[in-house]
Amino acid sequence: MHWLLTGPLSIEKLTVEIPDLPASLQGIKLVQMSDFHYDGVRLSDELLNKAIIESNEAEPDLVFLTGDFITRKPTHIYQLTEKLKHLESRYGIYAVLGNHEHYQRGVSGEVATALTNIGIHVLCNQIAYPLGKELPIVGLNDYRSRDFNPTPVMNQLDPKIPCIVLCHNPDGAEILKKWRVDLQLSGHTHGGQINIPYFGSITKLITLQSQIRRRIPHKLRRFIPFMAKDLTGSIKNLQWLQGYHQVGSNQLYVNRGLGTYAPGRLCCPPEVTVITLTVDG
Repeated sequence: MHWLLTGPLSIEKLTVEIPDLPASLQGIKLVQMSDFHYDGVRLSDELLNKAIIESNEAEPDLVFLTGDFITRKPTHIYQLTEKLKHLESRYGIYAVLGNHEHYQRGVSGEVATALTNIGIHVLCNQIAYPLGKELPIVGLNDYRSRDFNPTPVMNQLDPKIPCIVLCHNPDGAEILKKWRVDLQLSGHTHGGQINIPYFGSITKLITLQSQIRRRIPHKLRRFIPFMAKDLTGSIKNLQWLQGYHQVGSNQLYVNRGLGTYAPGRLCCPPEVTVITLTVDG
């Protein structure tokens, strides 16, 4: 994707209060990156290298990668890992897979193995404790995959202890309201990619597109730009396209991602997120 259609990298910094966070973990710094779609088209090496440099300069305690490493061909993961192996983190790098890793049979395993081979911990409905038992890290399989099954994983956790959940699709937050989730980190949406100044949220355009599409005969939709696919299908909760959200008593942050689909981004730059955890109150 040409840089004019992508825009400059944005470093988003925020502080998140975590109830019951141990004083020893006060100030823990996390970096999140998402939706690489590394295929030679949707993410330039220049932008990717800059994202890695910015992540390393933040000196994170943990780095989280929240899915969609590739677009279609699994062979691209090997070029991507040559870049990602330069990521630095005090306590490790953790990842979950996205919907694009599940489009073809066998691809998810190949991507997970390639990431594991460079020292990235891929969590598939698993719990990790890089910071100790006082702050478990949960990684869930993609919300739209057959393997999305949070119940047996989340039921292992003590509700008195805070936790962080990695879940590619933010729609998972609706189901995760059953459990304590102090911070869910997601991607998937690309922030909607197009935010029109003064018009308002991209959700208005997506809703309008869906309404117009229903009025167009099925056979004609594929010949009309942006009408071949119902844009509401990729995410149910359009209010969670990007940024910080309160979902019941849980907290959700949705990263805009690094990769870019046509027609490009407008007022929705690719993102590296730097999150500092603080004790509640």
